[in-house]
Amino acid sequence: MDFTSGEVIKNMQKQVQKSHYEFNRYLNKQRWSSIWHQLDEIIRLSPSSVLEIGPGPGVVKATAQVLGIRVETLDIDQDLNPDHICSVFDMPFEDGDYDIVCAFQMLEHLPFEKSINAFSEMCRVAKKTVIISLPNCSTRWSISMTLPKIGPIKFSIPKPRLKAPIHTFDGEHYWEINKSGYELNKVMKEFLKNDSIELVKTYRVWENPYHHFFIFNKI
Repeated sequence: MDFTSGEVIKNMQKQVQKSHYEFNRYLNKQRWSSIWHQLDEIIRLSPSSVLEIGPGPGVVKATAQVLGIRVETLDIDQDLNPDHICSVFDMPFEDGDYDIVCAFQMLEHLPFEKSINAFSEMCRVAKKTVIISLPNCSTRWSISMTLPKIGPIKFSIPKPRLKAPIHTFDGEHYWEINKSGYELNKVMKEFLKNDSIELVKTYRVWENPYHHFFIFNKI
């Protein structure tokens, strides 16, 4: 089902052109690591239906289809060839239409208050699980070592800092986790005001700690 809400989309502007997602410019090795986790979180749940908000270059959908999972996409930018062209604030779906609704590195492209509204709409449309990832600006040093009789181990440690930096809109991100006013605890508190979900897992990607994952189950 294709759906275009002309009045809503007219008042929204895309932030980047399709060329932003060119292979050598966008899909670096760190981002590939995050995409692996995106697919892993989806595939492990064996969903019958998945909706991805903000598909970018469409890698998740294309790869999932190769693995036998059908993913539908939604965006306001028709140049990205989404399955549904409409606003995330008023999606044309019934409650619980999709087993999984996900948005990877997307919600920060909205003002914080609007990102919470978008998340609530994602929760409404999801039947079982909502998966998101967000940028976390607090630096972590990724460390890898191999120990005798144990083998390789990986972990990360936080870089000390005196205070949280102030975020300035850069044309794309309105906010990021652990910028001043958007501390992790505050962000999580706002998301969890939605009483239809519970947080079941959260982590930062070892190869790309800037990407912070959150997996919520519907209650």
